[in-house]
Amino acid sequence: MITSPANNVLLSVRDLRLSFRTFDGSYQALDRISFDLMPGESLGIVGETGCGKSVTARAILGLLPSPPAEILGGEIWFNGSNLLEANQKDLRNIRGNEISMIFQDPMTFLNPVFTIGYQLIDVIIAHNKNSRVAKKITRSQAYDVALSILEKVQLPNPHRQMDCYPHQLSGGMRQRVLIAMALCGRPKLLIADEPTTALDVTIQAQILDLIAELRKDLGLSVVLITHDLGVVASVCDRVLVMYAGQVVEDASVKALFTKPGHPYTRGLLKAVPDPLCPSKKLEAIPGNLPNLLNPPPGCRFEPRCGLANEACQKTPVLDLIDQNQQVACWNAREAVRVKN
Repeated sequence: MITSPANNVLLSVRDLRLSFRTFDGSYQALDRISFDLMPGESLGIVGETGCGKSVTARAILGLLPSPPAEILGGEIWFNGSNLLEANQKDLRNIRGNEISMIFQDPMTFLNPVFTIGYQLIDVIIAHNKNSRVAKKITRSQAYDVALSILEKVQLPNPHRQMDCYPHQLSGGMRQRVLIAMALCGRPKLLIADEPTTALDVTIQAQILDLIAELRKDLGLSVVLITHDLGVVASVCDRVLVMYAGQVVEDASVKALFTKPGHPYTRGLLKAVPDPLCPSKKLEAIPGNLPNLLNPPPGCRFEPRCGLANEACQKTPVLDLIDQNQQVACWNAREAVRVKN
């Protein structure tokens, strides 16, 4: 039975199930995804390619086309309202004004035939139009707002960059422009979908520092989607580990790195290079991801898990290890019982 979230929860995803219709059948992209996000909290979502991280983010914002996407069940609560029951007009008012998203490829989401300034001004006017503010903003006023936001995201020479086209900016500068666009509506929640994937290490660090600084200054809640556990350790409060469309672990950053509970989480951590021991051989997780057109019964990680037993033929659910950690693994639950 799904219950409404507590009043102090900003975002609550409850038992979300989603599939994509294909010529071969129904692809079960998300299966019983559940998590809560508190105001001001930073949540990292990690997992290998195809586990459902970006699909979860787009489902929250209602950006998945239907068909082929189909919500099979669950709820997405934001600020006390179930987004899955909202109409398109309400969703348009929420997008940007209350929830914004930074996409991972700036060149895909910036229009190449318009200047940075023109695009920012259009975004600011659109958000102002969708807000409940009685007095609408002019293009001249929107220009000043755009400049101030570019300064806030530390874009060099903002006056000059306003007249530039996307291809005239570096990758790091384009990413800052996308962050500026995401902040135009002064949202409460910022979803960053691998915002540093195409950037070199130095620029990655600058972008992550910028997101952390904006979160502190503006009181933002952040959902950060990434493959990089080092990024999670540096900027997140809590981590959601996903595998094959399911959440297998939900833990604080400290708990995840000091005592990972799920075998998949331990496998991910063993695959991370140790800068203090560069000659150490990395361990790979054997096997392949399951076919989500016909997923295996029980635990989806069972075919690749060295600890699998008969109990793993039955689907595990997130079980509370302690107040900072939940793990979806029969072996983890058994270990807790033995310990207690």
